[in-house]
Amino acid sequence: MNQTNTFFFNLTPDIVIRAVEQSGFEPTGHCMALNSYENRVYDLRLEDGSHVVGKFYRPGRWTRVQILEEHRFLFDLRDDEIPVCAPLTLPGGETIHETEGIMYAIWPRTGGRVPDELTDAELQILGRLCARIHNNGAAKKAPHRIELTGETYGLQPLAFLEGQGFLPSHCRDRYHDAVMEIVEIYEMLRKDVPFHRIHGDCHLGNLLHGAEGWFFLDFDDFLTGPAVQDVWMLVPARDREGLRQREVFLDAYAQFRDFDRSWLRLVEPLRALRYIRYAAWIAQRWDDPAFPAAFPHFGTVQYWENETRDLEEQLEYFYGNTADLPAGMQRPEEDKPEEKELTNKDFFWDWEDK
Repeated sequence: MNQTNTFFFNLTPDIVIRAVEQSGFEPTGHCMALNSYENRVYDLRLEDGSHVVGKFYRPGRWTRVQILEEHRFLFDLRDDEIPVCAPLTLPGGETIHETEGIMYAIWPRTGGRVPDELTDAELQILGRLCARIHNNGAAKKAPHRIELTGETYGLQPLAFLEGQGFLPSHCRDRYHDAVMEIVEIYEMLRKDVPFHRIHGDCHLGNLLHGAEGWFFLDFDDFLTGPAVQDVWMLVPARDREGLRQREVFLDAYAQFRDFDRSWLRLVEPLRALRYIRYAAWIAQRWDDPAFPAAFPHFGTVQYWENETRDLEEQLEYFYGNTADLPAGMQRPEEDKPEEKELTNKDFFWDWEDK
């Protein structure tokens, strides 16, 4: 473990307060850690009674230029009157300062609550806002951020998990095969889908609703990708009610930006890629003491069995529920799992043959 990582894992309120002071603020000493695994985030009260949020970026996750692209995107959105939380400009005109090699930024504190569920009226508001984010996102490039490809969200995470020996032998091949099939499907389906700047991690936990309305938070995972990534994460359910809500959302979205319904074929492959990337994300952070404490079941035999089964079930759901697949996409008959003929024993645990 290098010295910068050690310093990051052991950030203390004194270090945080001193860094904020060096950036031109006058903190009172009140410093409260906020919920964040990837970065270290703190709420600090200032002498004038206001609050700011200090975000200390995990070393090695993003380069300085990549973080600046995140900040520029937020400024673009804010200038377009889209409700996002953008960083404050620090002395010298910068948005990033450093302490002991750790980059950090200071943000205004945004009030509100995380929504539990959304009404149709709220879905319509968020649909229009999401479309405006994507209009803005399509207006400029982000050449230093990653793209949401099968390579970045599937093959690279798989290579890390295999290379570091995280996958147990009993499901290693099944997991590998499922990832490869998911990547192949996604790459085929995304060929003609436009990519542009998107939030990338646009779930309800990154939304706040308060007296000033809605705010989109935490663009830390922003990337170049398909619009449908933000859509499915905001409206993730795939039961009848979830699909109805998605239509309400997309009807409102279409008031500001076109959305080709054929892009919805990417939803289930994208959901599966998120499973893969999430597992690798935990694995890559396993030397951070916060992660074993937060994910105690990670790495167990049962964990990887569940992860493997989830990917296999994603494939089955995709083939069984996606209409109008491109030519060559249908799974060959011989690859489909053989259906077991059910007998009375399958329904009655104490059944005995007479």
